[in-house]
Amino acid sequence: MPGVHTERRRSTNIDEPRINDRIRVPEVRLVGPNGEQVGIVRVEDALRLAAEADLDLVEVAPMARPPVAKLMDYGKYKYEAAMKAREARKNQINTVIKEIKLRPKIDAHDYGTKKGHVERFLKAGDKVKVTIMFRGREQSRPELGFRLLQRLAEDVAELGFVESAPRQDGRNMVMVIGPSKKKTAVRLEKRRDAERAAAESHGDTLVEDEGTTELEGTTELEAGTPATEVEETAEQH
Repeated sequence: MPGVHTERRRSTNIDEPRINDRIRVPEVRLVGPNGEQVGIVRVEDALRLAAEADLDLVEVAPMARPPVAKLMDYGKYKYEAAMKAREARKNQINTVIKEIKLRPKIDAHDYGTKKGHVERFLKAGDKVKVTIMFRGREQSRPELGFRLLQRLAEDVAELGFVESAPRQDGRNMVMVIGPSKKKTAVRLEKRRDAERAAAESHGDTLVEDEGTTELEGTTELEAGTPATEVEETAEQH
């Protein structure tokens, strides 16, 4: 039918809706391009209206009785949906769980090193799974692991909180510490720090007002792309 884009926009993806001459029902409940309700019409008439408007007839509710179809530019609709999905993926913040492994009788130096790893992870907005590994007769002294986890939680209390209380997991004891600041907030702070440093190096002044950051002067700054984060596991040897 002239004006109806059957071949150019024909889809082979079974997850996509049926469009134009692929809609094989006697009648549809038609919705106009601006969302207006046209009513129940024969599918032939709906296709004719689509051709006259140089639009596609898209089945948006196939399980309805009769099915609901809408007049739209399907190519434009797919493009905008893809752009929105791409933007959502770009802004998505993935939760990463780091892991630190300790022994119940860890010495002071090693404890300080491992605590430093936990603090670094929490500052980056990541969760930390802390595992106490018991060996041999240590398994009969679970209170040693519990006290060690309590001590660690208290030492990093300014950066994180106990999200999952210590629990026995086979020969190990596990606790999860969540960051006080979400990763989005951490990244925003880093971006602002970078903008502030760049502005100061150019003799400009950053003005912050209710969550927004503006730069006084003529220097233009572009936010950099965060580096890929790598799962890190620190183990007690």
